[in-house]
Amino acid sequence: MSALESCLPVERVYPPRLIFMSLTGKSLLAGQPGAPGGATFRAINPATGETLAPDFHEASLGEVDTALQAAARAFEDYRERPAATRAQLLEAIATEIEALGETLLQRAHAETGLPLARLTGERARTCGQLRLFAAVVRDGSWVDARIDPALPERQPLPRPDLRRMLIALGPVVVFGSSNFPFAFSVAGGDTASALAAGCPVIVKAHRAHAGTAELVGQAVVRAVAACALPAGLFSLVHGGGASVGIAMVKHPATTAVGFTGSHAAGRALCDAAAARPHPIPVFAEMSSLNPVFLLPGAVRERGAAIATGLLGSFTLGVGQFCTKPGLVLVQRGAETDAFLQALAAGVQGATCATMLTPGIRTAFEENRQKVTALEGVTVLATAQAAPVAQKTEGQPSVALTSAANFLKHPELATEAFGPFTLVVRAETPAELLACARALEGQLTATLHGNAEDLAAAGTLVALLEQKAGRLVINAFPTGVEVSHAMHHGGPSPAASDARFTSVGTAALLRFARPVCYQGFPAALLPVALQDANPLGLMRLVNGVRTTAPL
Repeated sequence: MSALESCLPVERVYPPRLIFMSLTGKSLLAGQPGAPGGATFRAINPATGETLAPDFHEASLGEVDTALQAAARAFEDYRERPAATRAQLLEAIATEIEALGETLLQRAHAETGLPLARLTGERARTCGQLRLFAAVVRDGSWVDARIDPALPERQPLPRPDLRRMLIALGPVVVFGSSNFPFAFSVAGGDTASALAAGCPVIVKAHRAHAGTAELVGQAVVRAVAACALPAGLFSLVHGGGASVGIAMVKHPATTAVGFTGSHAAGRALCDAAAARPHPIPVFAEMSSLNPVFLLPGAVRERGAAIATGLLGSFTLGVGQFCTKPGLVLVQRGAETDAFLQALAAGVQGATCATMLTPGIRTAFEENRQKVTALEGVTVLATAQAAPVAQKTEGQPSVALTSAANFLKHPELATEAFGPFTLVVRAETPAELLACARALEGQLTATLHGNAEDLAAAGTLVALLEQKAGRLVINAFPTGVEVSHAMHHGGPSPAASDARFTSVGTAALLRFARPVCYQGFPAALLPVALQDANPLGLMRLVNGVRTTAPL
């Protein structure tokens, strides 16, 4: 959902290529087009209301089975391929996506209403993360090889030879997200990390940008073919989440699921996966308010600047980032009044902009109304510009309530996915801490403070460590770097498993599992665990990290 919130377009010189691109409206099943028939739908331009050709055909349950069976067969081949082959595939996918050029950008622009500059940056981010995972795969140390050599003379009992490493899970089902048509969709972070780990991928395309999904899906198919890999390694399926999506999760060949979206949809997938005869993990990124705590010294010294930064953060992308700050907590004071005035003035002058889909806009308005209609809540400011319904526009606004009221009404913590934030004003530091304790799991939590504030914030930081996957100091949470140290996840309901990230190179650990090899002859050992260490991996040998052979 939010890997791309602060990226700039990256210029790249592409080699001249001739690619014939057309949309068929069909699923891509192990490199072959699905059959026409069944229910159809069209993507909609949210900025105009125009329906976009072609008709897209929902996959049948038989086609879902075809895709998953092909993935299971491909896994037996792909899991044995050397790391260099997987790296080449990831790089080939990036190259094929770039070769789509303006065709891809224009289709994504029409289907999402997102500005071309934003989409150009997101494409660069997507290709960059594919190449980053390729580098991680080539290095190979991610398999976390561990070796405890045999100790036959140990008393009172000898120790057997024990060797452990991570291996791929198997076919992974990925659900494309609405708000990131490139970075969290067909060839986004879930797909890249699954392929990097050695897993085939079956993508359930998002209906809101089905044409964009097919174009990228075609690029992945071409890359798979160019690398002479089994076609079943990748499939793209069109259809509804409640029908086709659930069928994909329940299919016996599926071993894991990657999802970015709403809490309701994520929970439905988790429940379906848990109800299988053999349950599987669902790595779902779902709902987050991303609270921002404004400490007194920071408000006193730079309240106006914080108001400007906050406005930019919660309206960025029309508030449709999963790290949007939807909750601001501050203590009462004269400086706080000035901050609120500056924030209100900024919101009044803010512009309305097209949201991703009519459904997302409707849900935003409903949830915002749910929050602002509660007792003790005051709408502090609304953008003076009126939203144009025909353009699916969202109108920025900010509301205010007391800490006591926030604690009294848990429903005030409802996420309104759009350009809205709720300010909670506490009377005392103790009330601020009480609000922190009352929070559910979050993707991020932010503190703004001067040196004196932060020196006294140990208790608050300790509380927020239990609530969020990423803590931010004197910045804003929108903007998720794709890097080795990034963690994008958090306790429920922010994510289904707080131990894992959906952004950064650690994301591939979701789609791998450990295996221990005891007493194995050298000829049967995986290459990563062989005495000679032919891959030159960093390994843990007798508790010491080394690249040396045994």
